Amino acid sequence: MNNFANIAGYLVVMAGVTYLIRAVPFVVFRKRIKNRFIQSFLYYIPYAVLAAMTFPSIFYSTGSVSSAVVGVVAGIIMAFLEKSLLTVAVVACSGVLLGELAIKFLF
Repeated sequence: MNNFANIAGYLVVMAGVTYLIRAVPFVVFRKRIKNRFIQSFLYYIPYAVLAAMTFPSIFYSTGSVSSAVVGVVAGIIMAFLEKSLLTVAVVACSGVLLGELAIKFLF
């Protein structure tokens, strides 16, 4: 029973924090934000948070950091060439595979 109480407490706290994060901006900012700097700052927050959560895991999700670097570089090159998301993902995964095979057979 104690375990259920702990889990229920965690869920209540999590729901409260999630609600507050979403509700506070509506309460604090009644008028439209007109400052261009703040607008651009708020526009890029989701992308920055996604990058901060995803980027470190890219380097530690493979067998070695070297193969991850090969995949990241291949993906970045394809992204700069403005290829589709599927193409970028396939090329990055292929880069990791080739990097892993090179490490396995050369070292």
